[in-house]
Amino acid sequence: MHNIFIDGSAGTTGLELANRLKLRDDVRILEISDADRKNAEARKRLINQSDLTFLCLPDDAAREAVALVDNERTKIIDASTAHRTVEGWAYGLPELSDAHFEAIRRGNRIAVPGCHAGGFVALVYPLIKSGLVSADYPFTCFSLTGYSGGGKAMIAQYGQAEADSEYSAPRQYGLAQNHKHLKEMTAVPGLTRPPVFCPVVSNYYRGMEVTVPLVSAFAGGITLAGVREVFKEHYRRAKLISVKNEDTAFLAANKLKNKNNLEIYIFGNDDRIILTAVFDNLGKGASGAAVQCMNIALGMDETTGLI
Repeated sequence: MHNIFIDGSAGTTGLELANRLKLRDDVRILEISDADRKNAEARKRLINQSDLTFLCLPDDAAREAVALVDNERTKIIDASTAHRTVEGWAYGLPELSDAHFEAIRRGNRIAVPGCHAGGFVALVYPLIKSGLVSADYPFTCFSLTGYSGGGKAMIAQYGQAEADSEYSAPRQYGLAQNHKHLKEMTAVPGLTRPPVFCPVVSNYYRGMEVTVPLVSAFAGGITLAGVREVFKEHYRRAKLISVKNEDTAFLAANKLKNKNNLEIYIFGNDDRIILTAVFDNLGKGASGAAVQCMNIALGMDETTGLI
């Protein structure tokens, strides 16, 4: 039985994690009272009692929480942006490579990918690693998410009956090209420059669709069949990422709501190719990914509690 503490259990990701772990009989959640949720000494005690602590906190608070660890045993899985590109932290997308999987398995500091970023990295990393597309390719990314991705504040905004009519339509944001996910979107696949990133939030609760277009003329003459083969090979052993062959007229962003897997679709032709990752922003995009990392870090099958 492993002792687990969730620091920040009142937030959207923290609540999802708690609900998932309460269904399991192989972990025990160390509870903290509402009065002590911001008490550093109480949190420090529980963090150091735990075998593994999840951080579901704002970035600065996550950094402060890591400083509370006073032993070499407790593993930390951080769901914030704070440590995703920090040296010594494993990037929590184990399907990327054997090295990523081993870093999670052996390490005690693990950063869960951002939801938009995780989808983008899952699409771009195989292209760069295989050499099919160069690291200086001018990538763009269009990403559609449900409003739960904005946390409690955004959920409340969309839940108001008297909400402004603009909430009924998709809304683009991050317009200044300074979205906090851009750093990992550039660093993890090893790009030489950030992509042009167009995130959009829409009036549905959960699920997301991350799309990366490719133009063959700027990517060394790639073909649709060649790209599909690279992805099939790269993810052939993945348990929670699958590459789909079928064509479809429509692809819904909430197709995998309440699921923990990610599906990759490759559409288009030899001139213009569209790569799309479909998953749940609260599943493989957040708490599901965190649980997968926990399973690996604690020596369990990575899919335990997820399928």
